[in-house]
Amino acid sequence: MAARVTGSVFTVARKSGPSAAPEREATGPGGQAAVVTDVVTLVPRDHRQSRRSLGAMHPRGFASDNYAGAHPEVLAAVVAANVDHAVSYGADPWTERALTAIRARLGEDAEALLVFNGTGANVICLAGLCRSWEAVICAQTSHLNVDEAAAPEMLARVKLLPVVTPDGKLTPALCADQVVRVGDEHFAQARVVSISQSTELGTVYSVAEIRALADFAHGHDLLLHVDGARIFNGAVAAGASLREMITDAGVDALSLGGTKIGLLGAEAAVFLRPGPAGPARWIRKQLSQLSSKQRFLGAQFDALLTGDLAERAATHANAMAARLADAVDGAPGVMVTQRPQANAVFAVLDPPATERLQRDWRFYVWDERTGEVRWMTSWDTTEADVDAFAADVREAARP
Repeated sequence: MAARVTGSVFTVARKSGPSAAPEREATGPGGQAAVVTDVVTLVPRDHRQSRRSLGAMHPRGFASDNYAGAHPEVLAAVVAANVDHAVSYGADPWTERALTAIRARLGEDAEALLVFNGTGANVICLAGLCRSWEAVICAQTSHLNVDEAAAPEMLARVKLLPVVTPDGKLTPALCADQVVRVGDEHFAQARVVSISQSTELGTVYSVAEIRALADFAHGHDLLLHVDGARIFNGAVAAGASLREMITDAGVDALSLGGTKIGLLGAEAAVFLRPGPAGPARWIRKQLSQLSSKQRFLGAQFDALLTGDLAERAATHANAMAARLADAVDGAPGVMVTQRPQANAVFAVLDPPATERLQRDWRFYVWDERTGEVRWMTSWDTTEADVDAFAADVREAARP
């Protein structure tokens, strides 16, 4: 059935460009065909009216890849799953196909629990790997440490051991200083090393770097967890498959990100070694992360992983970050602090220039002391978005 939207504010526009969804035949609950005939995107009918309603903000921005909507191919999969009734809490064909797709990417031992958000995935992974007197080594800049409102401490009941890093990346040498007083009952015992791929500073671990951390962890009776909120951006940047970068490198648990790459609030806690996934099923329920209508989460992961959607979306987002950095690097008043490795660009501007830009564009100041800002690109960032923003950056930063 074709979608139709009416009203005075929005009109219907077909998605076009490299990430547009083709018409495709989706699979229903019993394997029957459910043809999705029209996937549409709501766009403001009047851009000027939209900007006023958003408080003079540009309707598209560079604040976060969370700002982007769900990918049309993902929405098509959700629509196709919305057929008749299905068994609840994950005992449905869509969830089974999603779990099969995850195993195909990460190996037959991978046990995945679908959840609603990244914090939930991180907490479930850490709670499954740790006991209450154990601790997690992480970068000081990590999402675990900075942006999860102490959820790991409160809900997973673990102590975080944050480490200062020059680039957001842990190394065996940096972790070694946290593995102390082993066996001392007065001291929280290090149990997990947790890294982000890509990191909060936009840097990317190579496969060799991850393997070195896994070897270090296992050599000290620790486990390695990867917060993969942007795992596909990191994998594309590293030129590696998920299996090469995660399973084969020795990772024990992965928070498999979907939302930032185009899913509609769907993530997964994935355990790659036997054992922790069993208790984690109960932890997921206790933490209110078990969806009764899980087929809609499963359908999204099936769409993301069965083909090449994840790689296409990540490649595009990364390319848009590189395009933005190229467009502004060297311009008067702009200093790109490092070449983007994934889909983040960091640059230093004078505060007045940042203030002028933020009248029309959404993005975040990363470090108020230095004037460093962060610009994120996403699966739906267009070349026109980048070029328009870059022109405004050059104009605003001009001395």
